[in-house]
Amino acid sequence: MITLYSIFITVSVYLFARFLAKKYPSPLTNPVFLSTLIIICLLFVSNISFDEYIPAKTIMTYLLGPATVALAVPIYKNRDLFAKYFGAAFLGLSIGIVTTITSAICLARLLKLSNMFILALTVKSVTVPVATEIGRIIHGNISLIAAYVIITGMIGAMFGAKLMDLFNINHPFARGLAIGTIAHGIGTAEAVKEGEVQGAVAGAAMGIAAVLTSIIIPYIITYLI
Repeated sequence: MITLYSIFITVSVYLFARFLAKKYPSPLTNPVFLSTLIIICLLFVSNISFDEYIPAKTIMTYLLGPATVALAVPIYKNRDLFAKYFGAAFLGLSIGIVTTITSAICLARLLKLSNMFILALTVKSVTVPVATEIGRIIHGNISLIAAYVIITGMIGAMFGAKLMDLFNINHPFARGLAIGTIAHGIGTAEAVKEGEVQGAVAGAAMGIAAVLTSIIIPYIITYLI
């Protein structure tokens, strides 16, 4: 019964959040951000623990597999565009990965954070399954890593498009590349709403960024931590 209730409130709240986002467009009405806050409040009021919510979460997240595989369709349809911009995109993606990791480490050191927080911050822009595996290799705190990844994705989804608009970044390929590199799956979901090209590029960037980050992080950590 708790599982069915949890699925019901999750789906209902997300649909409600999407309705609000369309009616009142704002970073604060972003469906992922808003629905997360509301669901946490509802679970708290209903006295449902996270352990009790897990079966519902497992059922719903099972759909992430087919959804992720479905991203291959727009990637294939836009393969000529990928071939055209591959060199520039790969260079930009690589620079973006190195920049986000080194800037996070430098900022954390400036704030005198412990190594536990610094290690978690290094993988904040990688999708959760990959980030947690990297975390085990670098002996990071898995719970902290997951929290930073989700927060980063939410911030990217909420403010990524607005920032690109502010700096007049209008090319669909560039917008998808930026959001996919920095805000992984949550950002990619927002990029898909902008258009097929943005979604395809963001999905590809998310996957490539995960692979490159896995390769780059050990070297960066050796020199900077």
